[in-house]
Amino acid sequence: MTDTLTIAVSKGRIFKDTRPLLARAGIELRDDPDTSRKLILDTNQDNVKIVLIRATDVPTYVQYGAADLGVTGKDVLMEHGGAGLYEPLDLNIARCKLMVAGKPDAAAGNRRLRIATKYVEATRRYYAAQGKQVEIIKLYGSMELAPLVGLADLIVDLVDTGNTLKANGLVPLTHIADISSRLIVNKASMKMKHAQVQRFIEQMRAAVQEQRG
Repeated sequence: MTDTLTIAVSKGRIFKDTRPLLARAGIELRDDPDTSRKLILDTNQDNVKIVLIRATDVPTYVQYGAADLGVTGKDVLMEHGGAGLYEPLDLNIARCKLMVAGKPDAAAGNRRLRIATKYVEATRRYYAAQGKQVEIIKLYGSMELAPLVGLADLIVDLVDTGNTLKANGLVPLTHIADISSRLIVNKASMKMKHAQVQRFIEQMRAAVQEQRG
């Protein structure tokens, strides 16, 4: 009997961008995620289930074996730390950049800077690698507001088009990392369900290459 593979995917843009790759790999949803209230979705393959959860929870579900595989952004993995996970494949979707941004002259001088971000660990590592001490303020949204009201000197956030920064008089200042969605695998699942997991990874790898053209 074939074991079930459970794949955790975050709602929103990543899920939307993942569906064509899954389709290329021969996996179609039986449930309509736009109308269904189910959190575990059936597919055309009886041994493959899709679990829809918050982006920040995907690595945790995979790490603890509640899901065999997952799709999540590199930004989330940088914050999570990646313990208990393999990261075998860059899916080349949901691409953007993790950047330091602020007013054009925000980083001038030698004073200790205050940085607003939801990426606390990634920000701490970035500045520590430069030997700089900064004060990090954790926020959950509307990062661009922080420099405008004097809460912080700079922000660390994902930047796609940069239009939101520009509209608020801010500019991208320093590139920290290129971000895209990654396929992650639970280490125990890789061992216990090796043939199934490896086959799925290769199917997704082929789907990514086909989508790139």
